[in-house]
Amino acid sequence: MRTSDQYVSALHSMRKNVRLGGKVVGRDHPDLLPGINVISLTYDLAQDPAHADLMTVSVGGQKVNRFNHIPKNTDDLIDKITMVRKCCHKVGGCIQRCMGNDSLTSLSAVTFQMDEKLGTDYHQHFLEYFDTFQKNDLVGSAAMTDVKGDRSLRPRQQADPDLYLRVVEKDSKGIVVRGAKAHNTISPYSDELIVLPTRAFTKEEERYAVSFAIPADAEGVLLVCRSVFNREKKRFPLPVEKFGETGSITVFNDVFVPWERVFMCGEWQFAGTLTSAFSRCHRHTYCGCKPATTDILLGAASLIAEYNGIEKASHIGGKLAELIATSELIFACGISSAIKGEKTPSGTFLPDRIFSNVGRFHAGKQFHHECEIIHDIAGGLATTMPEDEEMLDPEIWKWMEKYLKGKADVPVEHRIRCLRLIEDLTVSHLGGHKLVGGIHGGGSPEMEKIAIIQEYDLEEKKDIVKELAGIPKGERKEKNAIRK
Repeated sequence: MRTSDQYVSALHSMRKNVRLGGKVVGRDHPDLLPGINVISLTYDLAQDPAHADLMTVSVGGQKVNRFNHIPKNTDDLIDKITMVRKCCHKVGGCIQRCMGNDSLTSLSAVTFQMDEKLGTDYHQHFLEYFDTFQKNDLVGSAAMTDVKGDRSLRPRQQADPDLYLRVVEKDSKGIVVRGAKAHNTISPYSDELIVLPTRAFTKEEERYAVSFAIPADAEGVLLVCRSVFNREKKRFPLPVEKFGETGSITVFNDVFVPWERVFMCGEWQFAGTLTSAFSRCHRHTYCGCKPATTDILLGAASLIAEYNGIEKASHIGGKLAELIATSELIFACGISSAIKGEKTPSGTFLPDRIFSNVGRFHAGKQFHHECEIIHDIAGGLATTMPEDEEMLDPEIWKWMEKYLKGKADVPVEHRIRCLRLIEDLTVSHLGGHKLVGGIHGGGSPEMEKIAIIQEYDLEEKKDIVKELAGIPKGERKEKNAIRK
């Protein structure tokens, strides 16, 4: 396994293809450091004996980071979401490294299916690639979402054919791709970009059915980035300030990919299968990270209620109970999804589709309400407290120390720190980013509803009612007939 220092050193040696702040920068740019700190933590925890049992897995007698392990059974899936929940507690939000793992897991299952049905050799490509990825303890960014253009039109109907990533050339050595992918979290501080199709395609759209992996600094790749992190505070700096996030719109300007790194090229029949496999894996991971976010909001809400002297008010308990119910319901969906998961012919163990999507659906629908609860409990000071710089002036601090006091037995510094944390989590630049990401990250609630209704066995429920109502059951339809 790599150390965090080795990870950072490798980043600094990469080709400069990150666009940030109006110019091309190296991966040692200070605005990338908060995100790099998040990923570095996943290496540090794996090296820490206190966390090693959860953060690592034994494979062939060697320890590997669990973020680079493909689940083989129910316990692996439960350990994954437990690990993600604990890691997210450490950074105050998204741990980010999960996307590479979810991409690899879905590819391990679907490339095997393709080879069995179509006689391709993509699974062997994948196994060789994954062996290198795992042994070198690499970090991958999932590049899945196409920019899509006019959403009312199919990919082949777009005025500009590049609005979905596509293959523009192929020969005996490999393929050339052109297009862009959006919302690529951690791309500027990952080793590899793992590209997946964004949707199902038709035979006429086979050039868009493509999946591959390339170094994040490959020729022709441009990462147009935006960083989000909390402002540094001088008087009362918070540990959470050192963490943040950077994502990109990733431009593929006629990028060459050798065949050994290609996992799909024109197999349009399996594009939707791969998209669905990634979605179920990634939404299952959300059943670990989203409860962690709620845990943090719950702790902050409970603590500020105590500091404000209202912790015993009946309505406070009710609001905290809502947060607890949301957190544990979503985590329970993750556990249920692991228990009801399935072992695929490749040996990869995939989480249950329904419970993964139900958990992610509730996570997206509830997040704004969770922020509403903490704002209600914290009060207006979560956004109107004077700037941190004011606290440095002894004359001003004299008044702030007097008038920002809550309960008499609570140091004013503690109350200020708690309010600053709530501000960072929910009202800051990063907080606003989290509000949007809480809905759309991993798929919006509308996408989860589509997946749920497609996969759920409605016919079984109809049969229950027919039996109770004395209606003949008739011929059994397929469970997802609703799709048609």
